[in-house]
This record gives sequence, C-alpha cells and structure tokens, in this order.
Amino acid sequence: MPHAVIIKGRSMEIFLQQIINGLTLGSVYALVALGYTMVYGIIGLINFAHGDVVMIGAMVVTVVAGSLMHADPNASAWLVIGAGLLVAIPVCMIVGWTAERVAYRPLRRAPRLAALITAIGVSIILQNLAMMIWGRNYLSFPQVIQPAVYTVAGARISGLQIAIVVIAGALMAALTFVVHHTRLGTAMRATAQNREVAGLMGININTVISAAFLIGSALAAIAGTMVTTYYGVAQYTMGFMLGLKAFTAAVLGGIGNLGGAMLGGLLLGVIEALGSGYIGDLTGGVLGSHYQDVFAFVVLVAVLIFRPSGLMGERVGDRA
Repeated sequence: MPHAVIIKGRSMEIFLQQIINGLTLGSVYALVALGYTMVYGIIGLINFAHGDVVMIGAMVVTVVAGSLMHADPNASAWLVIGAGLLVAIPVCMIVGWTAERVAYRPLRRAPRLAALITAIGVSIILQNLAMMIWGRNYLSFPQVIQPAVYTVAGARISGLQIAIVVIAGALMAALTFVVHHTRLGTAMRATAQNREVAGLMGININTVISAAFLIGSALAAIAGTMVTTYYGVAQYTMGFMLGLKAFTAAVLGGIGNLGGAMLGGLLLGVIEALGSGYIGDLTGGVLGSHYQDVFAFVVLVAVLIFRPSGLMGERVGDRA
C-alpha cells in the first residue's frame, strides 16, 4: 500500500509539472494567436507572416541584450530585457505596419487566396532578411536571469515561468479592455462587422486596420522576448513553427474571437505538454518532446473536422 501511495503521489507531481509547463508555453501561444485573430476578425486575412514578426522581436531582443551585457556584465536583468523590449517593440511595429501598408492593403478587394499567398511570401521575405542580417546560426540569449525555482505540491516552477504567465495574462486583459471599452475598440468591432458601413459612419478604416497590425506586432515582440528568454536561443526560422502553432490555437478557440484565442493558446500548450510528457513515458522516450509538434497538428485536424468554428465560435459578422 505505501508503494502504491508513492506511485500515485509521483504521478500527481508529474501531472502538475506538465500543467505548469503547458500553461507557460500556452501563454506565449495565446499572445501570438491574438495577433492572428485580431487581423482575421477585422479584414479576414490569415497573416502567416505574424510568426516571423515574433522571430524578429526575439532576434532584436537577443542582440540588444547581448550588447548591453558585453558593455556591462553586471547590468540588471530588468534593465537588459527592458532595453531590448524598447528596441524590439518599435521594430516589430514598423515591420507589421509596413507589411500591411505595402503588401496587404492593395489586396483588400482581391480574392482571399491572393492575400493568403502574399502573406506566405511576406513570411519568406522576413525569414531571408533575418538570415542576411543575423546569419544562419542560433543566437544565445545572455544569462541575465537568476534561476529562482519554487516547489509547489512537488512540482517545480521557476520565477521566469511565473513572470511569463502573469505578464501574458495582464496583456490579454489589457487588450480585452481596449477592444470592449475604448473608442478604438468600438471602431475595430464596427469595422469587423462591416467595413463599408463603418466607413460611412465616419470611422477611418485604414487607421483601424493599421492599429490592429501595430498592436498585434507589439504583442509579437513581447512574445518573442518570452520565447528567447525561456529557451535561451533565437534563430531566423523559429517563427515558422511558432506561427503555425499560434494559428492552430486561434482555430481551436475560434478564430476572430479574442477570448477564443486566449483559451486556444492555453489549451494547446497544456495538450502539448501532457502529450509529450505522458506519451513520451509510455513509449520509452520514442515519442517524447522531439515529437511534441505532432500534437498541435492533430488538434488542428480534429478541430477542422469536428468543430470548424472552434470551441468558442466566431463573433465576426458577415461581410458585404
């Protein structure tokens, strides 16, 4: 009996640990998914280049942090990361605004397939620009964060994981407030319902759409910072898979729905963590963390088959 109790307790510790890891990863997915769902909700475009904006944010933060640590090895972690964000956020916002202005705006009345192909082209362009600027090799984020680890019911959670979840939650709440309780949010929701009618009511459609890209790009920069500080590396191809998973999260929750994007991101992170942890144990490590990407796309296929509108549906009005 004592042996069975120990096994049961150990199983609970493993489960709780995977939940913690999944919520950390899911918080990042949710932030990136918000960028997808905002743009889709307003203009019906799946911006596959959004993941590469995250990558640019991660690369910029890594370079800035490395430069500051090289100049002053005793620099504060908050100073280093804060300075990196002060550079990364404007850079990502410029990239997102430029993509919308140059590539997407001329295609607003074109068939959706044309805009989709253009988004894939923008993604390839951003990847190649990043490769030319920063090279093919991985960039290492400097060790500026002290590894503070806490134990909760036998599971381990780091201070960085707590910060990621708390910051992501605060940003999600702030974005929800902006969309539902400000004039800009009202204009966004009106534009999502019907662009032509919103324009007749005095709303500047171009400004609203640009604002959606700017906000999404700022969130992408923060998400990129979270990824590179959590994993310690950044590379020019990292945005591709992250973008696909965030798109999966948006579809899972209901693309076009902010609450759905948040829920989908958190659920996808937990599913990945539990899948890679438990299935890895059952298969002796054969299908462990190296195959965690499989679970995301199994979820995507299942959602598209059984509930194409996502868990929380889609709150986007029909477009004229």
